Amino acid sequence: MAGTMCMPARPTSTVMVMMPGSGYNHTYWDFPYEPQTYSFRRAMNIAGYATLIVDRFGNGASTRPPSVQLTATGSVQALHQLVGAVRQGLPGFQPFSKVITGGHSLSSGIAVIEASTYHDVDGVLLTGFSHSLDIVGTTGIVSTYYPAEQDPKFAGQGYDTGYVTTRPGTRQGNYYGPGAADPEVVAVDEATKEVFSLTEYPDGLTSTLPPTTNNINVPVMVVNGSADRLCLRTCENTETLAAAEAPYFSPAAKLRAFVLPGSGHSVNLAPNTAEYQAAVRDWLKSTFE
Repeated sequence: MAGTMCMPARPTSTVMVMMPGSGYNHTYWDFPYEPQTYSFRRAMNIAGYATLIVDRFGNGASTRPPSVQLTATGSVQALHQLVGAVRQGLPGFQPFSKVITGGHSLSSGIAVIEASTYHDVDGVLLTGFSHSLDIVGTTGIVSTYYPAEQDPKFAGQGYDTGYVTTRPGTRQGNYYGPGAADPEVVAVDEATKEVFSLTEYPDGLTSTLPPTTNNINVPVMVVNGSADRLCLRTCENTETLAAAEAPYFSPAAKLRAFVLPGSGHSVNLAPNTAEYQAAVRDWLKSTFE
């Protein structure tokens, strides 16, 4: 599993280990277009936190096994190993005493399972994640998936038929709200999109089955967009999300919720993503410093 560590300008004992969701690679967290706005990694480094962004197996710079071998469980085990490695100190880097995992969509489920199983992290950031799945919206997004080998971006690269991606031109409808998304952001999103396997979903979705999240015993922040097609009405605003999610977390989670107004599923790429970045910074500062 490939990753990139970035350090802030001043010393820190805290690192955020972040993994992208299906259809994305590391660029989701470190978006190359107008990074001063859209790079979550950059925002966290400026705030004083180290970041380690990793590609899930099968995409980015990570190894590409046969698609049937890809599972959320495999990523959970790899994430657990990474958490241990950054605590001990990766080659060329200091050990970190505080480790916060960050996920988006599928990888939020991975972070949930890792934290609830191994109890080895200090905090968990879950984005594009809730217990209120909109079946109609989700089915609509899944209907835009097709074999990656049929996509002009991936044709001839040796992907087996189990690797899928989104059809060209569907990402704006899938992952952005109805507001004015920057057309260049959508274009770069399409140009950097990734492959994944549906075999990652069954065990990944167990993260929403009680009592999985109730077993997390460290602070948790849940973030969603108010126009996320995957989320039911509980994502309308911060108050409704907090109330809906509270029963699924223990008091030890000290649950913090935030809804980014007008945003779709991919909150990192919303025009007002700075509001969400600020909310995360406030959570980190008030909880871990």
